[in-house]
Amino acid sequence: MTRAGTRERAGKWLRHGALAAFVAVAGWTGIGLQGGPGVASVAFARQAPGSSTGIAATVEPAQLPPEAVATLKLIAAGGPYPYPKDGVVFGNFERMLPAHRRGYYHEYTVPTPRARNRGARRIVCGGPMRRIDNCFYSDDHYNSFKRIVE
Repeated sequence: MTRAGTRERAGKWLRHGALAAFVAVAGWTGIGLQGGPGVASVAFARQAPGSSTGIAATVEPAQLPPEAVATLKLIAAGGPYPYPKDGVVFGNFERMLPAHRRGYYHEYTVPTPRARNRGARRIVCGGPMRRIDNCFYSDDHYNSFKRIVE
């Protein structure tokens, strides 16, 4: 690579680094971009480390989309699941769900009509496989959860 190419690449990284620094400062100080809440404000609103999970919302199976009800039935039956990643361990890194040891939660895809990929809808269940008495529904790819209650 030429010296000019290296300088151009370094300049690009510097510009991106400066943008990342601005976004981080804007988020931490609460300065919203385009009038919205700061980046950190959203993160802290989701879940502050060490606090309770804050899952107050519940949903009954009858209120779920039909695809979610079908996914719950598949979970109870032990599969077969339509997506290879269904049944994998959900890490709960955002601490949105009650704290448990790693491997306690498993995630399952809720198909989204007309989506080209897995979409954003998921069901996360805690405890042994095939149990659906401790499941949570997310329609926004883990940004929020509702506890599924009978």
